Order: sequence, then structure tokens, then C-alpha cells
Amino acid sequence: MIRIYTQIEQAREWITKYRGCLPVFACVLGFTDTCLIPGISAAGSTPEDRKYTACADAEFLYYGTGIKPKYPLPSLLAGVSPVFITRAVVETLKIPVYVFNAGLPQSPPVPVIDLGGSPAKCLSQGKAMDIAIVHHLLKQGMEWGERLANHDRKDYYILSECVVGGTTTALAILTGLGIQAVGKVNSSHPVCNHAQKWTLVQTGLSKARLGIGNWEMGAGKESSQTLIQNPKSKIQNFPDPLQLVAAVGDPMQVAVAGMTLALSRSCGVLLAGGTQMLAVYALTCAIAQVYDLPWRVEEVIVGTTRWVAEDSTGGTVELAELIGWHSSTPNEFFTPPLLATELSFAKSRYEQLRAYEKGFVKEGVGAGGACIAAYLYQGWQQHQLLQAIEQQIQSAYGN
Repeated sequence: MIRIYTQIEQAREWITKYRGCLPVFACVLGFTDTCLIPGISAAGSTPEDRKYTACADAEFLYYGTGIKPKYPLPSLLAGVSPVFITRAVVETLKIPVYVFNAGLPQSPPVPVIDLGGSPAKCLSQGKAMDIAIVHHLLKQGMEWGERLANHDRKDYYILSECVVGGTTTALAILTGLGIQAVGKVNSSHPVCNHAQKWTLVQTGLSKARLGIGNWEMGAGKESSQTLIQNPKSKIQNFPDPLQLVAAVGDPMQVAVAGMTLALSRSCGVLLAGGTQMLAVYALTCAIAQVYDLPWRVEEVIVGTTRWVAEDSTGGTVELAELIGWHSSTPNEFFTPPLLATELSFAKSRYEQLRAYEKGFVKEGVGAGGACIAAYLYQGWQQHQLLQAIEQQIQSAYGN
């Protein structure tokens, strides 16, 4: 039920270490005005719907179908929210859940930990967030990472996200870090809207004036392996990663990076998501090196769905191989272990789920990571996952 795409030996060691362990699930919510651009995301069929997607997903993640929601799940062009997948796992296996608000226009109606962030403006402005907020969110992420590790004493944490438009801010962060991510990111659309994303990213990075190179389509940029050799000297115009987030990022990214740094020192971390979590991994590497912050990179993996990992309109695996961390050992370069659940909806009785097999939705709210955890903890196979997820659909919509 799990396929490993990169760093096979490291991934196997991580799996062996945490097999049979009950994780803690954390979802970090954020917002960027980028999601209001028509057509940029399918996580809500209209811009108005997308304003409330994170609140609706958080409410369903926490309560499931047991209450009348304040924020009903938004209608989609096809399919249903991936939160049905995540809820099925955390409810059945009784996985503890924490919800963090890194920056939303309104707080979700669930017990939430407010990190004191703010929503991001559209990345095309080149001034998405105030730099003071970015520094605050990094500090809060690290403090909560330490607090959770000391409080729960769990073996590993699943860090997930809900940020509509987040694959576009991910492209901006990856590009700003010198990674050739154009054409490789994913989308909730069945065919990724690369050109639209790239236009926004070029505009935002140009306006930000961070002095980090040429973003013309197809321009040759050095790989991250070159750029992070010696970041403190800012060779190759390597930017301050926190300034980069302030320019073109979203509040979730830096908060999860801080949690990852802190949690990895004492337990495992499963970054649950596709493009967005690869961007968080790259950002974490950059922050650790620029600010000389200790962490244990070998404790961190990225887990997603096969709909993301094998998306023919993106390049997830290739992207993962471009991202990495240089350890203190000469010539030792860590790229993230990328795993995916083999969950299939091809034989589901629900059309909303079969839409995933056509490329809609793909991932979100840690769906892939939750399925990986179900296999590691209880050995769940395809039929058990599908049954639990279909029960959620039936409870919400009937037969």
C-alpha cells in the first residue's frame, strides 16, 4: 500500500522505525489571496467558495458528519474534498488531531491553536506578508513543535496543510530558492495550469526585487544542490528564505517549516502533501542553513497520494530529486524520501471518488499521509481504506 519513489533506503529505514506506531495528526491552515484568481484552483468551484475551503475542511476533519457544519464543504468541479479520506483514517484509528490557524480571514469553528499569523496577499504583488509576521510564524512553529514533542511523546507526527492556491505559492518558493520547478508542480485541476501559475510567480518575484536571478520560461538556473552549498555567503544571490516567504509565500509554509525543525530533533515527521510539502521541505533546508538551526533531516519524509506522485501533467518525483540538504559531512546531500499511498478509487461505487482517477483533486488535508499512517499502524489494505472512506461519503450524502 506504499510506494517509495526517492531515497529508497532512507525511506525503508523510516518505515521500519515507525511501523506499528500511532502518530499525531496536525493540520496547519493558511490563506493567500492568490486563490481568488479565477481558475487558479479547483478546491472550490468559485472564488467565493475558496474563501471558506480551509474552514470547511477543518470543521469536517475535526467533527466529521456528526454535526451540522457552519461552513459546508464547497462544491467542486468534480470529486469531493480529500478531507473525507483523512477523516476516515483519523476517526477510525482514533489518531489525535491538532488544528493550527497560521493565517485565515476567519477562524474555523473547531478547537484551534492560533499562531498569530495573517492571510497572505496575492503573491503577484511581491509583498505577500509582513516580514515581522513571517519571523513570528517561524518562532511559533518551532515553539509548538517543541511543545508537542514534549507533551505527547509520540513517535512521529503527520504535518498537513490546507491552503487553497498553495501549489502556486509553492512554485514561487521553489523558484526563489533556485529550483527548476516550472512545469513540475501539481494542481487540483486534472491538467495543471502551469502557464497561469508561472505568470503569477514571475510577476511576484520580479516585483519583490530579491535579486535572485532570471525567471524567464525555460531559463537555466543552477540546481538547489549548487545554491545551498554555502548559503551564508549568499553565493549565486541566494535569498534570505524568510524574506522570500514574505514576498511570495503563504503563512502555512513557514509555520510548518518551524514545526519540522523542532519536531525532527526528537521524533519522526511525515510532511503530508505533494508540491506544497516539497516546497516546505526545501524551505526548511534553507532556513536551517541560513539561520544555523539544528535539525535531524533523516527523520523527515514526504508522503502523498499516487495521484500526485504519478500526475502526468506535473513532475513530482523529478522535483523531489532537485530539493535537498547538505549535511556537515562533505559531499553528503539529502533529498527528501518521497512516498505515496497506493490507494485507488477505480472500483468505488461513488462517482465523487472515481473522479480522483481522472485527475481531479488528487490530494489535500494530509490525505496521502493519513493513508500511509493507516498502513503503518494497522496494516490497512486497499479494501479497508476504501470501506472507511465510502462510509464517510455515505454518511454525508447517503447512497
